[in-house]
Parts: sequence; structure tokens; C-alpha cells
Amino acid sequence: MAHYVELYDTTLRDGTQAENFNLSVEDKIRITMALDELGIDFIEGGWPGSNPVSVDYFERMQSFKLKHAKLTAFGSTRHFKNSPAKDPNLMALLHAKTPALTIFGKSWDIHVRDALHIELEDNLQIIEDTLAFLRQHVDFLFYDAEHFFDGFKNNEEYALRTLESAVSGGAETIILCDTNGGTLPHEIPPIIARVMTHLAEKDKTVHLGIHAHNDSETAVANSLIAVSLSKVRQVQGTMNGFGERCGNANLTSIIPALVFKMGVECEVRKNIDQLYTTSRLVNELANLPHSRYQPYVGASAFAHKGGIHVSAVKQNPLTYEHIAPDKVGNIRRILISDQSGKANILHKAKQWGLPLSAEDPVLASIISELKDLENQGYQYEGAEASFELLMRRAMGLQRNYFRFESFLVMNHKYLMDKPPLTEATIRMFVGGSEVHTAAMGDGPVNALDCAIRKALTRFYPSLEEMELTDYKVRVLSGEHGTEARVRVLVESRDRQNTWGTVGVSVNIIEASWQALVDSINYKLMQEDNKKLEG
Repeated sequence: MAHYVELYDTTLRDGTQAENFNLSVEDKIRITMALDELGIDFIEGGWPGSNPVSVDYFERMQSFKLKHAKLTAFGSTRHFKNSPAKDPNLMALLHAKTPALTIFGKSWDIHVRDALHIELEDNLQIIEDTLAFLRQHVDFLFYDAEHFFDGFKNNEEYALRTLESAVSGGAETIILCDTNGGTLPHEIPPIIARVMTHLAEKDKTVHLGIHAHNDSETAVANSLIAVSLSKVRQVQGTMNGFGERCGNANLTSIIPALVFKMGVECEVRKNIDQLYTTSRLVNELANLPHSRYQPYVGASAFAHKGGIHVSAVKQNPLTYEHIAPDKVGNIRRILISDQSGKANILHKAKQWGLPLSAEDPVLASIISELKDLENQGYQYEGAEASFELLMRRAMGLQRNYFRFESFLVMNHKYLMDKPPLTEATIRMFVGGSEVHTAAMGDGPVNALDCAIRKALTRFYPSLEEMELTDYKVRVLSGEHGTEARVRVLVESRDRQNTWGTVGVSVNIIEASWQALVDSINYKLMQEDNKKLEG
């Protein structure tokens, strides 16, 4: 029987400790659902006792049902002065009402003395009784042995005793953490072997996991080596390797290696062709640029520029590709070819119920338009509503709900110690009616949004239930300073759905207008579809 490995994602907690990596509660929920669709086994949502965002997230998630993943809350062992039943941190974990809990504790004697300021024996006690208290309340209980590899190298006997305490407390899986990221691949096998031997000698039965950081650029290698020992059942990491300092083990590199190169069984194997889009969704929602050189999921991972490489790849892709790109949902990019992206577009057409075949000449025009827009800076991984509208327009299936004639946005800074007044005026046609209206707003984008809604709501009352939930701006190139092109990503929702739209321009107001118009068109299209289905 093949070795089964649990994949544990901590993007929403450990990943958010990365510099410039920030997610709203809405972002975290959207990523959670995408990770569940991918087939991740455990999704660590955050530390409920650490900040209001995590508390809000866990409360919101109680109304969502996951298909496969188990939501996990993260926290520390109890404070030495508190009993488990009266420790606020542990109470916050239970209040999160997740089926799985992960508790971290100290493995390194230096941390026990210098960080916790308690005796070594006291640390063993709080590990055991914290886990014993929580064991009765959850289905899955994991113990993160923080700084284990450094602790083992400094005081092997004590580091192993901390693991004994965790097993005695009821942890079903102990995760060995390279918290500082300084351990090298050749050090992993003998240390894990020693752990296994020691626990067997103590008659302690438990599964092992690995949690590696990337400070030595070895987090992925350390994780894969740990799995290759066939005794490590759980691998922890983050999407795109986000995390504190130099990041965590990158699951977008680990997952395909496990599935395609090591023959490991995991739930993600069934949906691994969603890896590319999941990776890019995380980047888009965090408002961070995609690393085009990232293995497996980067835009350049399967790009062939010219000459001998292109000729060889056309004859046999194996000549310059270690796996087929479509296996992870990526595409082969040959700059002189018009075949790039065809499979992806046909997949989306099928998903959205659009009558598009590989022989349809419209497909070539969609690919051409997509390439042109991507060259301008458009990206659709976080804005699939805009891409669906693009396809529908190309196929002649998109209704024109309104026609814009012009808009004007004015900022009036009338007093230097007061915020400016912002007003947007628009002129458009709806059917045979000309609409000319204005609205005030908190900034130019809000004013424009208010004016559009004011003009259209009397024609389309369903727009009243639509709201803009997120707005992100990214500068695409810096060579022109303030004249640089920007990409605006807008997220909207109604009572049933959430969708993203995109706009690109050297003018931030125009880019915002593009995204807003797409968002409204998508909402109205959804309403039409409901009527047809009804």
C-alpha cells in the first residue's frame, strides 16, 4: 500500500506573518474554500487568542461546510500560572469550534529558561496537561514541537522528553519543527531516526510530521526527505512559501513532487490540476505579484523562448520539461505559438456552460484577445467574472445592459485640514433612456460607484443587494514613476455569490471604472441566468 501523507496548510496563520502579506477575513474565507477544493487535509485558520481578525474568521467559518478539509485552530501550551481550564488561550481555541487543534510547545531548553522563564520539568508538565485537557474536546489533536531540531542538537535528551510528554497528553501527531530554518537536508534522517527509535523504546505510539522554514533555502528539500523516510505522515507548509523571514516550506513545490515523483498518496492528487489557479489566487488576494520563476506554478515554469528549445519541445515536450504543465494546471508557453491556453479556455467554457469547442474559430480570437490583454497587465486568476464576460462577448452571448457615454470625477480640497470633497458625474444610456446623474463619495472610486448605482438601480433593482467588499491596486511597472500602469482588482458579492473583476490603465480611476462596470454586468448576467433557470 502506498504511503499516505496528510497535507497541512498554514498560509492563513504562518503565511500571514510574512512581510507585506495581509489578508482580510473575506480573503481568508475565499482561500479556505479554494484550499478545500484543492484537497488540502487540514487548513490552519489562525490563532484565535491573538487578534480579532482570527476570532471573526472562525466565527464566520462556522456557517460554511467544507467538502474534505478539517479547519484547524492554532495556539500555545497553557500559561504556567493558569490551569488548563482557566487559560484564556485554550478557551479561545475551544470557542473556535474547529474539529482539529494544533498546540505548539517548547523543545529547546534555551527557550524554556529564557523565554518562558520556568524550570525544564515545568515545561514538560504544561505540554502534557494542555494536550490532555484539549484531547477530550476535538477529533484531531496535533503538537508542533517548536525549535525541535535546534533543541535536539543542543540537548537531545530533553528535546526527546518533550515529545514523550506530548504523546502522554494525547497528541495523535507530533510535528517536528525547524522553526529557525537552519537545518540542512543531510541532518534530517538521523534525527528523525533517533526520534522514532526513542519513542519505540518508550512504547509511545504516535505519527510524525514535519514543519520546515526556508532560512537556508532547504525547506522543501527537508520536507521531502522527511517524507521519503516513510514514517512522516504530515507535511506542513504554505501556498507559495509565504511565511516569516524567508518563508515556510512551499506546498506548491512539495505537492507535485509528492504526487508525480514520489508516488505518495494524498487527497490533493485528485485535484492537483487546480494547483496553479490556487497559487495565483492567494497572490492576487494578498495583492502581491506572482513569482514568474516559481517551480511548477510560475508563468515561466514551462516557458520556452526560442531556438533549439522550442524546436525540441514541439517534437517532444519531455526534452525540456520534467512534467507536463497541465498536470498542475499550468500551461506551456511558446511565444511563437497560438496554442497556449487553449485547454484552459475550453475548461472554463465547460465550467460556465458556454458552447465552445476546440474547432470553433471564436476560440482563436479569445486566445488572441487574452494574450493582448495579459500583455497590458490584465490577470484573471482573482477576477474570473471579468474573464467570463470576455468570453461571452467574444461569442456574442453578452447582453448590453447599458452604454456609458462619459464620466467626470472631481476632488475639491477646500481646506487643508479637512478631507477633500469628491463628486462623480456620469452620463449613460439604458435602453432608449439617457441617464445623467451625480453622487458624492468617500474618494473618487466610491463616488463613481455610487453614481453608477444611482443611475442603474431604478432599471435593475437587484443591484441594491450587491456590495463591493474589497478593492486592491497594484502598480505594474515602475519605470514611468507616477505614470505607471496599474491593475485594479475589485471583489463584489450579493446574497449568494462572491466574484472578482479587473481593470488596467495608466489612470487609476479608469482602471477602477473598468472593474466596476464588469462587476455590475456580471451581477446582471447572473440575474438573467436565474430567470432562465427558473
